[in-house]
Amino acid sequence: MTALVGAELARIEGVGYRYPAATEAALADISFEVGPGLTAIAGPSGGGKSTVLRLLNGLVPHFHGGTISGQVLIGGRDALRTPTATLARLVGFVFQDPEAQMVRAGVEDEVAFALENLAIPRALMQARVEEAMAAAGIAGLAGRRIDTLSGGERQRVAIASALALRPRILALDEPTSQLDPAGARLVLEACRRLAAAGTAVVISEHRVGALLNMTDRLAVMQSGRLHGPGTVAAMLPKLIDPPQLVCLGEALRWDPIPLTAADARRLAPHLDRAGANASPATGDLAWELRGATAGYETGTLLDGVGLAGTTGQVTVLMGPNGGGKTTLLRSIGGLHRLRSGTAWRRPGRVAYLPQDPGVLLHRRSVRAEVAYTISRARSAQPAGLIIDRLGLRGLADRYPGDLSSGQRQRAALAAILAGDPKLVLLDEPTRGMDGDARRALTELLRAMAADGASVVLATHDSELAAEVADRVVIVAPGAVRDAGSPDAALSGDQAFATDVGRLYPGGPVTVDAVLRRIAAAAPSMAARS
Repeated sequence: MTALVGAELARIEGVGYRYPAATEAALADISFEVGPGLTAIAGPSGGGKSTVLRLLNGLVPHFHGGTISGQVLIGGRDALRTPTATLARLVGFVFQDPEAQMVRAGVEDEVAFALENLAIPRALMQARVEEAMAAAGIAGLAGRRIDTLSGGERQRVAIASALALRPRILALDEPTSQLDPAGARLVLEACRRLAAAGTAVVISEHRVGALLNMTDRLAVMQSGRLHGPGTVAAMLPKLIDPPQLVCLGEALRWDPIPLTAADARRLAPHLDRAGANASPATGDLAWELRGATAGYETGTLLDGVGLAGTTGQVTVLMGPNGGGKTTLLRSIGGLHRLRSGTAWRRPGRVAYLPQDPGVLLHRRSVRAEVAYTISRARSAQPAGLIIDRLGLRGLADRYPGDLSSGQRQRAALAAILAGDPKLVLLDEPTRGMDGDARRALTELLRAMAADGASVVLATHDSELAAEVADRVVIVAPGAVRDAGSPDAALSGDQAFATDVGRLYPGGPVTVDAVLRRIAAAAPSMAARS
């Protein structure tokens, strides 16, 4: 963990803010200072985290408009009266949706774009671009076109673009939400180095587990109100959706609460191995790939893949960014043309969620999006049913474009999951989602599988996979491997192991499963004593 040094770089005092046409304030009288070091901001979707970050680079209020009160000082400048072009020299910003900030066709050109606008000399610019790409772990993407990249790769390009500016303040909105574990570690390590060198790094995240042992200060946003910032120890009780290890530590009354698997391993009770074999597929065949080979101009991602799924089964695809998960998902649904091999799926409606939910949402309200799907599916399902199940009742009459990223993700899910689809294909479905939304989605997918749907989702969210998967399939360039049940695939030293799974090779991999095993073992342990 770094130490805070030096003077403040930004100060927010008594700021209240309301977006245009909004009925409630997005920010309610918040005050805090930003200094060198790393500050993490946690909180539920729609709670105000992104709005706080947008204060730092002037997007609020200069771009978004609305009504604002209070004072925002960035490097001593009044941000409410300073043009965003001037603030951009001080503040690097990474949006929640990398698609929203890509303006050039090539990777290096994109990373260099802001430097060109600042008239950085060409020789220095090249060195800064190479440095930033290495820090974000994308040196291997040199020469690639943006439109050939996966969502996670695009996110790292956006991060490299911000790093190239060497800003005094770096604001990142959900920077690891689409990254594989290796990519997330690279990005967070780069942020830690910048913070240690005196940059003010402010990161907004729903899942702050990986940040807790490296952040200097932690704040929590909820309903537009800011709690903190303070030390991690002081702010842990304020977290709305604590990380797995914190939940386990609180349930087992560990003191102090461990922040890393290494710390928790010394405290974790022993559990006998229960076995981690995959549940046998018992439904009818729902989809099948035979000898499937697919890719793009840049190369082959799937090579002779044979894979099948059944009705009532949830299959989770995991693997590195750019490894072929999206291509495999689209191939199953017949949305990507195979170079060779065959793809078969049973008759019935296919629901597909792409990585960018914005491409699906074009109607005046969330309710209208759901109603449109139901009418196209000729279903009798009430629109309110799926809206309620995904926690969208209070947002049903809102225009989707005005929602937060996590809320917009849920709106897109409601729009495609309505009307009883038989095959459900979801690409990074929990992007931008808070814990409550993820739990609601888990319950809905399990219910749909129980009703006979076949569900396939691609994700880097190990906790989602642990809760919802019947089996996990690892997808890497040229190799697709059925890794078995979550207990087998998400534990021990596996690349996508959950924090709890790292404590128990072979499982269990969730907090609830650990507590159930402890409770079940309690009578026999008491008898032996």
